Amino acid sequence: MDLPNISDRKRKHSGSASLSAYRDQHFKGNRHEQERLLLGSSTLYVGNMSYYTTEEQIYELFSRCGDIKRIVMGLDKFKKTPCGFCFVEYYTREDGEAAMRFVNGTRLDDRVVRTDWDVGFKEGRQYGRGKTGGQVRDEYRTDYDSGRGGYGKLVKQKLQVQA
Repeated sequence: MDLPNISDRKRKHSGSASLSAYRDQHFKGNRHEQERLLLGSSTLYVGNMSYYTTEEQIYELFSRCGDIKRIVMGLDKFKKTPCGFCFVEYYTREDGEAAMRFVNGTRLDDRVVRTDWDVGFKEGRQYGRGKTGGQVRDEYRTDYDSGRGGYGKLVKQKLQVQA
């Protein structure tokens, strides 16, 4: 988590951190509107987090890139427990761009986190969209991942039935 002199490094870079190919399939609007919002956004989606990562840890890492307006932790929609993602909203696009450049791929809580632009947080998006309450990708994971609650939820259910 050592990111010295980010404010100095921010000034040396110009241009926008590019958009990934991922698009939120639940976006209410057309593709053009989504692209427009992404290009002007100061909100990041942060994924591949440990279920045990705290808001304080997120703040400690991401505040090195700029002033944070708010952090919204992702929650299992049924249990209301962390489920491995969050939204980090900066006051400016420039600070979000610094985080995209300098924090994406950083190891946090022994996991390599990934960042992506988000159109902006709206109430309800903090909940996992999987059938079991968490993230969809965690339902189908077949490997054991201690930072994300062990086996994927569907694999865990099968193991419980067999026991």
